[in-house]
Amino acid sequence: MNAPLSPAHLPTRRQSFSVILAIELWERFGFYGMQAVLLLYLVQHLGFSDQHATLLIGAFSALNYIFPVPGGLAGDRLLGARRSMLTGAVLLTAGYVTLGLADQHLSLLATALALIATGNGLFKPNAGNIVRKIYEGDDAELDAAFTIYYMSVNVGSMVSMLLTPVLQDKFGSETAFFVCAGGLVLGLGYYLSCSRWLKPRDGAVDRVPLNLKTTGLVGGGIVLCLLASQVVLGNEDIARDSIWIAAVLIVLILGWLYRHVAVEERLGLKIAYLLCAETMVYALFYQQQLTSLTLFALRGVDGDFRIGSHVLFHLSAGQFQAMDPMWIMIFSPVLAMLYNRLARSGNNLTLAIKIVIGFAMGAASFLIWWLSAASTSGLISGWVMLIGYGFASLGELLTMALGLAIIARYVPARFSGFMMGSLYLLWALAFYLGSVMSSMSVGVSEGVTQAAAFVPLLRELSLIFVVALAAAVALLPLVNRWDRQFSAK
Repeated sequence: MNAPLSPAHLPTRRQSFSVILAIELWERFGFYGMQAVLLLYLVQHLGFSDQHATLLIGAFSALNYIFPVPGGLAGDRLLGARRSMLTGAVLLTAGYVTLGLADQHLSLLATALALIATGNGLFKPNAGNIVRKIYEGDDAELDAAFTIYYMSVNVGSMVSMLLTPVLQDKFGSETAFFVCAGGLVLGLGYYLSCSRWLKPRDGAVDRVPLNLKTTGLVGGGIVLCLLASQVVLGNEDIARDSIWIAAVLIVLILGWLYRHVAVEERLGLKIAYLLCAETMVYALFYQQQLTSLTLFALRGVDGDFRIGSHVLFHLSAGQFQAMDPMWIMIFSPVLAMLYNRLARSGNNLTLAIKIVIGFAMGAASFLIWWLSAASTSGLISGWVMLIGYGFASLGELLTMALGLAIIARYVPARFSGFMMGSLYLLWALAFYLGSVMSSMSVGVSEGVTQAAAFVPLLRELSLIFVVALAAAVALLPLVNRWDRQFSAK
């Protein structure tokens, strides 16, 4: 048995955190770099129709939010967070490599996406859980660490979203996907070289013991997820039916939870259910970034950013997705300072009010895009997309980014992990439905290079968003009354 390390030889928390931060940054580099070019790869290189491509993206997005639920369970109970994270990173790397080979072997496409979704399910919840364990018992340091952690996600994603579309245009899609894999290899290399910094205070690595039974369970689960993914991704009817089955399961799960908590805890659950449902509605529109808005950037937007007649820079269709993490990085510290100032003055906004403001920002973004497309006979300016993404990203921070805060505030602690998994399932359903919304109208733009072709879709999305905003405003007095009752307990 290895003796525990002496305090003098223990790694500092900052050293431990730097290892997870590095692999997370490179993992997000790979994932978002792949995501930036995937739709364009399907439409331009594999010849998929807009409808087929957007529905496939929807099913893939849903799987990426469903699999963290069993992935987190594997990290907590079976394999340990660190081993689960590493297994996920290896599967993701294999997925990007396989995706790079799909140009020559189309049959590999579903396998590649299945590997990525399964790997993401193991990596996503467990990397964050390790950060929580590193700073366990120090809430102030934990908040600061997660702020830096969240920023690293956006740094990695923005850089890759700007890089991989260029690589796709100049050297082919396979090069872009291989670079995504290469980023993760760098992250894994840094991890292996510095893994000694991750040893916790008792000298152990993962507290969960590794044995033949647990290894077999995790291995069998991975195989099951890979097979299920390929079935879902390979058949639109099965994907649709699976999503509706998941929706029924979510309702049953939430109903069961409501009945099994104490009576005095039900008010908090009611608030959490309603606010989580509102974040789910926002996720419908967030999904447009991967689908209809990318096609809009491809066929209806001038990528040259001009001041007068001078072109400052150019963005390709895939690179427009990088606007979201860019605005997130700009707005995050501003909102954090604003929240602290409001709290000190006693005017703190409730989560319900923040979500209503977020809906207003999101609705503004689609109204900007719709009215701009309707008022031009050619391509709209890239500056319009930049402004619209600013409103959309601010709305995202005020809605979906508050999911953890909703659960932490209103859900009993013993059910918080369970409820977080349920929220992921709600978002998975929303991402698929968002792709369905996109696919119903976006096909009219095929072969057309003008913004006007997207006017019907953008108009429908804008009006739906305005209706959702009106509903959130109408519910606000009720939710605020519940919140006051909850706080008075």
